[in-house]
Amino acid sequence: MFTDYFYFLRNKGLDVSLSEWLSLIDALDRGLCRNSLTEFYYVSRMILLKSENEYDKYDLMFEEYFKGIKSDELDISDQMKKWLDKSDFVEAAREMEIQKSFIEGEANPIDNEEVLEKFRERQKEQEEEHNGGNQWIGTMGNSSFGNLGGHMGGVRIGGTTGYQSAFQVIGERKFRDFRNDRVLDNRQFMVALKKLRQYSTRLDVEKTELDIDETINKTCNNGGYLRIEMQRPRKNAVKLLLLMDSGGTMIPYSSLLNELFQSVNKSNHFKDVKTYYFHNCIYARLYNTPECENGDWIETEWIFKNLDDNYKVIIVGDAAMAPEELYSDTGNYRGPNDGLSGYEWLKLMKRHFKKIIWLNPKMAPGHAPWREAETAVKELFKMNRLTVDGLKDGMKYLMRG
Repeated sequence: MFTDYFYFLRNKGLDVSLSEWLSLIDALDRGLCRNSLTEFYYVSRMILLKSENEYDKYDLMFEEYFKGIKSDELDISDQMKKWLDKSDFVEAAREMEIQKSFIEGEANPIDNEEVLEKFRERQKEQEEEHNGGNQWIGTMGNSSFGNLGGHMGGVRIGGTTGYQSAFQVIGERKFRDFRNDRVLDNRQFMVALKKLRQYSTRLDVEKTELDIDETINKTCNNGGYLRIEMQRPRKNAVKLLLLMDSGGTMIPYSSLLNELFQSVNKSNHFKDVKTYYFHNCIYARLYNTPECENGDWIETEWIFKNLDDNYKVIIVGDAAMAPEELYSDTGNYRGPNDGLSGYEWLKLMKRHFKKIIWLNPKMAPGHAPWREAETAVKELFKMNRLTVDGLKDGMKYLMRG
């Protein structure tokens, strides 16, 4: 009876083999799913998927195929989901509303079953969107249902976690973080940066680490009398230069850049790390802070004179500058470029450093004619989208001989 589901999964791009499918049918025959759609979900996911990276994709497929079947779990209408979707809401405003709701007073704690019963009643009665307040399903209020509100406990519907107090979450994609095509977070940055390792014992440091093999060898040659031999510790010899676009069209990605900055600084195993900022394109000056303030900079020429060509360079930006910002040699929004266009400064970067990658949080596929500057940058540097797979591929490129 599930043959159509097999072809549905295959057509959606899930690599399900015939033997895996027969194993699932055998599980059904043995009653392992116990006539429950929820149990079927868990059993089928366990048998058909090869990696947790596919969990989120499978959740979406499962929901699409079985959307007409009701389970015992709480459900939410598409209209309600639209009302509660505040994904573009500014973080500062969100915090302000949350604080406001707490000031106005906390809701009295009630039993979880009572909350769920009231939720079902509200969903039947509610006919419009609600923001604020303490009764209806909505956002930024103090009721027991919705998201972005100040009520401790209750049911969160979509949105992002705040105080982590909800006893039930509806409409949450639990496995989004497992996907290889999602934009990165701090933990994934840390994992990816660990691939930038090139250990060496040739560094000019003291011999502070026990050399077990040589100690055994010298002790044996010394008639069994212990002879301790030390060696220089193996240290990561990689030097990293991180250049990040700040401001303008990169403002939506400021928190992502902060994640990357924190990850690099926590990864203290690099031999040296330098971090600078630019706006839109690299010109005659690089800035010490994301604000890119006048005077708080270094000359780009200083980079070429003081950093050798073995530095691994990671440039992060959306390459969304106008063509004149890339090609004009008369100056940019901050002043003169020392007679060179941004494109020429980028070529100097490529000429000086052996390995450079450009990570783009919203890279267009292929060569997009409507993004002339991005296309030109792609021709200069290896450009990857700022995702798990993109960063992994970039790390391999930087470490390649």
